[in-house]
Amino acid sequence: MRNPLSLIALLLLFFAGACTYIETDPGQIKLGELDPEILEMMQAVSADSLQLKIETLVNFGTRHTMSETESDTFGIGAARRWIKRELDRYSMQSGSRLTVEYYKFLQESTLRIPNTVNIVNIVATLPGTDPADDRVFVVSGHYDSRASNRMDSESLAPGANDDASGTAAVMELARVMSIYSFPATLVFMAVAGEEQGLLGARRWATDATSGSKHIAGMITNDIIGNPESENGTLSAPNLVRLFARGVPADGVLGLETVRYLQIGGESDMPTRQLARTIKEVSESYSESMEVKLIYRTDRYMRGGDHQAFLEQGVPAVRFSELYETYNHQHQDVRETDGVRYGDRAEYIDYDYLKRVTDINLSALANLARSPKPPANVGINVTELENDTRLRWSDSESDNLAGYEVLWRETTSPVWQHKEFVGANTHFTLENVSKDNWLFGVRSVSVGGHVGVPVFPMPFRE
Repeated sequence: MRNPLSLIALLLLFFAGACTYIETDPGQIKLGELDPEILEMMQAVSADSLQLKIETLVNFGTRHTMSETESDTFGIGAARRWIKRELDRYSMQSGSRLTVEYYKFLQESTLRIPNTVNIVNIVATLPGTDPADDRVFVVSGHYDSRASNRMDSESLAPGANDDASGTAAVMELARVMSIYSFPATLVFMAVAGEEQGLLGARRWATDATSGSKHIAGMITNDIIGNPESENGTLSAPNLVRLFARGVPADGVLGLETVRYLQIGGESDMPTRQLARTIKEVSESYSESMEVKLIYRTDRYMRGGDHQAFLEQGVPAVRFSELYETYNHQHQDVRETDGVRYGDRAEYIDYDYLKRVTDINLSALANLARSPKPPANVGINVTELENDTRLRWSDSESDNLAGYEVLWRETTSPVWQHKEFVGANTHFTLENVSKDNWLFGVRSVSVGGHVGVPVFPMPFRE
């Protein structure tokens, strides 16, 4: 646990990142190397800055969706205005390239909302630098909190881990990343109404996908600040879970899903491809951290804002610590029989939170600097043969260096083999039977940034 920040440290943090927009030349990086700017960004992520953000959010008492909105020191209104001011400050540091806005709507009463309430998300957008790249990558945390009773809008609900930790991580990502450039667009979002039924995320995701936005991937960070379980009996300081859904749990499977199932591709649908890429890339940048893939939408009896994006067909995943301390989640602040309850800031491990934030940063920066994916990726099933013949259409990205063909055993969760094939749009793997392996094709930038692989669908000539 770190000591409280001194006045000098607070002043230093206030001016941290106050530098000009950094021009980027991705062509100076060789294939296969780590991006030095991504390493530079990770160094700029500060555990002290994360601590300051969480302690500020906790000091608003409660951030319940239906709590006080007029006070400047208590309730969700004060919290969202502070988040907006901080993001506005980061916008100034970025030369106003980072645009910050409230996304507001009136929510009618539901089982968890007794009266009409104004739901407010704070959305910070860093536009991509490539006019031909319409991809958007979203990262979120929810800033609302709750006590034991989901409807209690007045009791203290500090919400340090659930989910000031995710909100602080997203704000820190915006602070650090907004002075750099990326071909694709990044959206940093602090969401409200999660505890009342994913309200803020669901409305934004619906509006975004029904409009002109092409959301290529979404990450939510929810409960990422403490690697220990109750009483410290379990600890995983170098692990973080990444939840990734496979087959949609819909009543009627769509044609695309059926095609995946027919050829054994249930673990190669877009969300798991996204998760696999996040794990591969982030672990290459953070050798001390392991991303543990969990092939489920979320934990039993729980949910998160990524589900609102999954409902819209967007590849979306959730980061969460490996073990949870349930005495510190959704609990009134109290002490009973010597046991302390409540989601307090004192239980946050800020060094662990920094490492999880680093994981997010390296994955997002790589994705936003990767080329657009290849289209029409197919596997030739015309002949009975022991070779595998793949083809695809060009990604039409200016920063494209070429493509990688990936393959793994059908029982492996991660890619075991890869081969860079240059700018070719077809490739034959000799003596690698299409019947025995799973395949993918992904774009690679001149800077070595890898895109999300595309699973090949069968075709006949």
